[in-house]
Amino acid sequence: MIQAAKSSLFNQFHFLQRSSLAHNAGWMLVGQGTNLMLQAIYFILLARLLGVKEYGVFAGSLAFTSIAAPYSGLGSGVLFIRYVNLSIRNYAEYWGNIIFSTVITGSLITVILYITAPRLLNSASASLVLFVALGECVFRQLVISTSQIFQAFERLPMTAAVSLLISLLRLITVAMLAFLGHATARQWALSSLVINIIAALSCLVLVVFLFGSPRFVPRLFINKLEEGFEYSLAGSTQSIYNDIDKTMLSHYGMNIANGVYTIAYRIIDITSIPISAIDAAALPRYFSRSRDGVVVVRHLAFRLAIRAVLIGAAMAVCVFIMAPIIPRMIGAEFSQSVYALRWLCFIPAFRGIHQLTGSAITGIGLQRLRTTVQTGAAVFNFILNLWLIPRHGWLGAAWASLATDGALATVNFSLLSHL
Repeated sequence: MIQAAKSSLFNQFHFLQRSSLAHNAGWMLVGQGTNLMLQAIYFILLARLLGVKEYGVFAGSLAFTSIAAPYSGLGSGVLFIRYVNLSIRNYAEYWGNIIFSTVITGSLITVILYITAPRLLNSASASLVLFVALGECVFRQLVISTSQIFQAFERLPMTAAVSLLISLLRLITVAMLAFLGHATARQWALSSLVINIIAALSCLVLVVFLFGSPRFVPRLFINKLEEGFEYSLAGSTQSIYNDIDKTMLSHYGMNIANGVYTIAYRIIDITSIPISAIDAAALPRYFSRSRDGVVVVRHLAFRLAIRAVLIGAAMAVCVFIMAPIIPRMIGAEFSQSVYALRWLCFIPAFRGIHQLTGSAITGIGLQRLRTTVQTGAAVFNFILNLWLIPRHGWLGAAWASLATDGALATVNFSLLSHL
């Protein structure tokens, strides 16, 4: 029976490998479109519930945690995509590696963040770090890795369903808290932890049910430590240039400015969902087509990047025009978010270039090169924020974000063109 199950899974995998990229991206877009609607409602309710200052307090804690969270699991999800894509027989041990790596490293990172937070954040944000870090570095990372398993098998509807599950849980929770009339950042941090626990347990059960049980091979964790660390470093550098500005706003005690800026940045993240959907569908293809040479991967990446840029440009126009709606929907205290959003509206177009070309660089086996570039982007962003935030607050953070995403798009495109 076990052999028959393995044979069935093997056949299913190769059948799914033949599915079209457009079909997978389409499923992701449908799922992400629904997710977009749920996130928008949840986002509006949460902002109104917390208010600009409490929202800024939570944003500082979350941004600080998000910088280190990619090290949880040490790239085990991407390792799964790469090596199970090459051979389905690697499934059980790489699935076990995801669980083992995430629990061990995530717990260690949570302790480190808890100890260092009082030295780097204001006291209000630092007091939330234990709850936020435990949720983001352990349970949230398990959810992300689970979605990468579906991504490896090109089961993109399931990948989208995982995101929908979290958004739905958050929406239900914030709606329940809304009956209180007002909530604190601490209450939402605890609620987020519970949501991440429920989502992680649900996803673990689902993967075991659909594909089979994990097998724990600690030696695999050690053997793939260097490669996995490179994937984590790439994810961390991306988190740095996305979140260091919010962490620094918290460090300088600018909680209200942080609330204003984070609301705008969150809207940009939501409008970038279609681009992330294309990128998620493309990554397994980059790995598989790398066998045919760099030229094949580059051609696919450029074709997809053009589409992503057009989507990003359309989103920029919509965001710029619709920005004045923000204070009407979430309160007059967020009125300055209108200006922040208009400054940030070009970022989705830049992401359309650097995400698709960056993933192509990963797919052809040059993750170290991509990591180097993203490390440079993170350092560049940190220096800009160090100079601009004390002088200009959230506006300086916006300028730094625009400069970093634009520079990264230019560098990734140039590198892929010359490979």
